[in-house]
Amino acid sequence: MSNISENARPACAQSGGTKICSVGGQALLEGIMMKSPGRVAMAVRRPDGKIQVTTEAYTPLTKKKKWFSWPIVRGCVSFYESLKSGMESMTYAASAAGEVEAEPTKFEKWMSQKLGKSVESVVFGAAMALGLALAVGLFVLLPSFLGKLIAGEGTTPFLLNLIEGAVRILILIAYMASMNLIRDIRRVFMYHGAEHKTIACYEANLPLTVENARGMNRLHPRCGTNYLFLVAFVSILFYSVVGFTGHWAVKSLIKIALLPVVAGASYEVLKAAAKAENLPARIVRWPGMMLQHITTREPEDDMLEIAITAFELSLRPEEFLAEHPELVVTDGKGKALSGKAVEEGEKTPRSEAKQPDAEAV
Repeated sequence: MSNISENARPACAQSGGTKICSVGGQALLEGIMMKSPGRVAMAVRRPDGKIQVTTEAYTPLTKKKKWFSWPIVRGCVSFYESLKSGMESMTYAASAAGEVEAEPTKFEKWMSQKLGKSVESVVFGAAMALGLALAVGLFVLLPSFLGKLIAGEGTTPFLLNLIEGAVRILILIAYMASMNLIRDIRRVFMYHGAEHKTIACYEANLPLTVENARGMNRLHPRCGTNYLFLVAFVSILFYSVVGFTGHWAVKSLIKIALLPVVAGASYEVLKAAAKAENLPARIVRWPGMMLQHITTREPEDDMLEIAITAFELSLRPEEFLAEHPELVVTDGKGKALSGKAVEEGEKTPRSEAKQPDAEAV
């Protein structure tokens, strides 16, 4: 399925004994999003069995302003960018998979008129706000409340923050495990496994085929699951050293304010650990790799086909679309495109593609 040379692969470089690919991705509802250094692509399996795709050039925020690429800061910027692109990708996939109505509701139209924003912007903003509120409630407020309840009075700030951190990690594991009870989420986790296997196949210098990808490991050292665990773990160390005291609600607000620092530091740890194969790096990666047994599942062959399609489109869109005229090409809103699906001026710069930066997958 792939015509990419096994010996000269863009977006891939050697770091020590490890081959690092700068293409990262996200599992979607019946689809996958892949992002290379200069392009994002999505492929979704429609109810009629056809594969719907979209691809466009993009410039990461870290390349738009110099200080966005500073250590710690780049982690916060990348996290925001991942949230934004993730929500947009999920909306596109849900529409392509036939899970949402194309016509906006009366309430959405009313909100759009009142706020002076497009319906898509209103829905996206509301979804992101609700998602962030849920995350803060589950992983900041609830652990602080339960930690105080478990520790009781007279507990030192250091021990209290350790207890809160342990509760936070337990909640994270329970939340991930509970998601497997939902059929649609189980399928998303299968697509997650397909995404990892495809990237692993590319990093192994094998032709991108379903047969080759099937034999790859579904666990990956740069997975976003590793990042989530690192955020939880680094927060334990950081908050314990700082040693907050006072009412649990006040402490929670301070912790929320300091979350960008924790997220940025966790990103730096993940980048360093993903590029090395020494014992400290493997120790740092191990808990997140184990959590991937929950957040990934063995994919079906048609899921691997979707992953390979999105991956190829993120690196060589024009050539791949020419080779596969059966693909249904749309813009980012799901509107069918006529003529050339990818404009000549939007090609992924090969000079950028040769500078991998270990994207989270």
